[in-house]
Amino acid sequence: MRIAFIGDIVGSPGRDMLKSHLPKVRAEYGVDFVIANYENASHGFGLTLKNANEIVGYGVDCMSGGNHTWDKKEVEALFDTHEILRPHNYPDEVNGTGCKVYEIGTEKLAVLNLMGHYAMPYTDNAFRCAKESVEVLHESGVKNIFIDFHAEATSEKRAMMMLLQGKVSAIIGTHTHVSTDDFQIANGTAYMTDMGLTGCRDNVIGMDEKVPLKQFLTGMRGHFDIPKKCKKIMQIAIMDFSEGRCESAFKLKIFDDGEVLRSDAWIEK
Repeated sequence: MRIAFIGDIVGSPGRDMLKSHLPKVRAEYGVDFVIANYENASHGFGLTLKNANEIVGYGVDCMSGGNHTWDKKEVEALFDTHEILRPHNYPDEVNGTGCKVYEIGTEKLAVLNLMGHYAMPYTDNAFRCAKESVEVLHESGVKNIFIDFHAEATSEKRAMMMLLQGKVSAIIGTHTHVSTDDFQIANGTAYMTDMGLTGCRDNVIGMDEKVPLKQFLTGMRGHFDIPKKCKKIMQIAIMDFSEGRCESAFKLKIFDDGEVLRSDAWIEK
């Protein structure tokens, strides 16, 4: 099966890039299933019903979340009506789930959403949750497993790779909005520390630079806004899974001026 992953969609610029490019990417590269992180999709914070329907309409099959999952209250109802996840290591009492299994042709794909600990809201242990969830999936016969690990610390993301290498098909990090140049396949597991945002690329992690600069210069906080005009990028990873292993993978950076950059994941020998 060929799946694709899009990291943090940031506001209307990110949604616009999906509208312009995702249907063409699905068709050109024969993508069977698309996962995207929604936690910044509605003006940078959370997800509304209107924007959820937009994203699905552009060709996203499943959406993963993070620390901004709860920023729009209507997300509670979306757990029952849309294919959306929240980090699985929230306590069981929290609405929604962070793990779903999908039938793709004759194969099954599990999508697991986890959240790290450094500089994040309080949750259950992500590493224990990951280990236990993967064991349960294996026991139920699910081999192809994709993980969106939403975390601030690169060390946490790399440690998750060390924990699950060879046991899942892919682990890709989200949250920092800055893409990393370490896409690789090791022991059948694709890994990238951070996918990078889809949205504005000429400011501060997709947000207008005025408030972040004021905060860094003076210590005074403010509300982050999405620029009305900006240069945009869409970043998407495309991966081939078979029998629980990632056999090949590449990443596309698609710019709003039409330029496309492709980088292939290297395979550790």
